[in-house]
Amino acid sequence: MTSLPDFDAAQPRRALVVRGGWDGHQPVETTELFIPFLIENGFAVDVHEDPACYADRALMAGVDLVVQCVTMGSIGSDEIAGLRAAVEAGTGLAGWHGGIVDSFRNEPSYLQLVGGQFGAHPGRPPEEWTGGPGDNFVAHTVTISDRAHPITSGVPDFELVTEQYWMFVDGYNDVLATTTQRRRPGDPWHGEVVSPVVWTRRWGAGRVFVATPGHDVDVLRDPNVELIVRRGLLWASR
Repeated sequence: MTSLPDFDAAQPRRALVVRGGWDGHQPVETTELFIPFLIENGFAVDVHEDPACYADRALMAGVDLVVQCVTMGSIGSDEIAGLRAAVEAGTGLAGWHGGIVDSFRNEPSYLQLVGGQFGAHPGRPPEEWTGGPGDNFVAHTVTISDRAHPITSGVPDFELVTEQYWMFVDGYNDVLATTTQRRRPGDPWHGEVVSPVVWTRRWGAGRVFVATPGHDVDVLRDPNVELIVRRGLLWASR
């Protein structure tokens, strides 16, 4: 088991918050929720409103942690190359929800780096639709599958009512928590589908942390989600 890094006030680390994309995931509000936590844990925090900073190799060489919240959006070849090079050299990459697993859909090398892509979020039955974002909110259980990892240690299984991400992933991820999409009357799939909710990934000398809950500030303020994300940020950092 890998422990969380110790805080050393004499040697502050540098975190780069990169946010933008679709406003529905509240990229400003959700990242602002965690910036004070990073500062309290000895990070100097720089905020960028697009991924152009990834192409600055000198900047990225001094970054210990990238916190990304960019849903959809686009990324240039020099930008994704800079991000991958930084992570491979030891920079951590962390994020939640669409800000990390629904980013840059047309860039396979980004998807390979993070280890997963949002596929769908099966919502309420059509007869319950109201036309708002809540149409995609369903009650579901987050099941902790690795209770020894420092990110999920002591966290119980818990319930959420929000988007339940159906994920396309590969086998290289270390999965810490899962959720199960049930097969309901009218659904076209023929059995239950288990998707990872929290995972980590090693990439060269770097670490990647992903949590799929985090549609908005309210979800990230759930005590279990907030604890997992906080621990994940520290775990991923150089």
